[in-house]
Amino acid sequence: MFVAASTACYAELALAEAIERIADLSFGTLEITIHEGSPQLTPEFVASDVEKAIALCTHTNRMDVIAYDVIIGAEGETYYEQFEAICQLAKATKVISVAVPSAELGTPFNEEIERLRRLVSIGVESGINVSIRSQIGCLSENPDTVISLCDNVEGLGITLDPSHYICGPYDERSCEKLMKYVSHVHLRDSTEQELQVRVGQGIIEYGRLVNQLSKVDYRRALCVHIRELPDIDHVGELRKMRLLLESLL
Repeated sequence: MFVAASTACYAELALAEAIERIADLSFGTLEITIHEGSPQLTPEFVASDVEKAIALCTHTNRMDVIAYDVIIGAEGETYYEQFEAICQLAKATKVISVAVPSAELGTPFNEEIERLRRLVSIGVESGINVSIRSQIGCLSENPDTVISLCDNVEGLGITLDPSHYICGPYDERSCEKLMKYVSHVHLRDSTEQELQVRVGQGIIEYGRLVNQLSKVDYRRALCVHIRELPDIDHVGELRKMRLLLESLL
């Protein structure tokens, strides 16, 4: 395992500036977000000019890009076309992990199975591992549903974010049964009331999590995913989380 940081940590900055800030904090690996409406990269931009997107994602201050975190706002065939372009970007930049949201709560299970099977099929063509993120308000907020989705969609994994089980309606201990499906990890500190709190003020047991992941031979990133909060030393929080995680590895 190794420690990475997401450009989501600087979601309001342009991509180049976010990368520079993360490099200044001595991270060696990087997750890049491709979100609808983001000032960094958007799915529409990637689909319109894959070559330019590749150029942007290879100027990373010598950090290795290990994942793309994706939110696509388009619908219908445009949705899949944009996802295919992102997979082309991932292949060209030698990234194998692409995370997407699962469908919102209330979406018919079979409908979501069909969508995810198509995404995984597109990913396989480029050698990409597709995963769904743990997320409150989506089907993935329920660990049992995540297991059912992964079992019904061959090749699908989960980007595990323990905060969404601690702060959500399900006991955080239930995420232990997800370990064999984990293909990427997002981390911050959380309480049952707050999705993000200062590092050390929450209840996430990082050592226990690392031990659980080790048991399933997880060898990929522990990705710091801390958003800026008012009146909090953001740089200090990112540095503290990096040092904490590195001390456990």
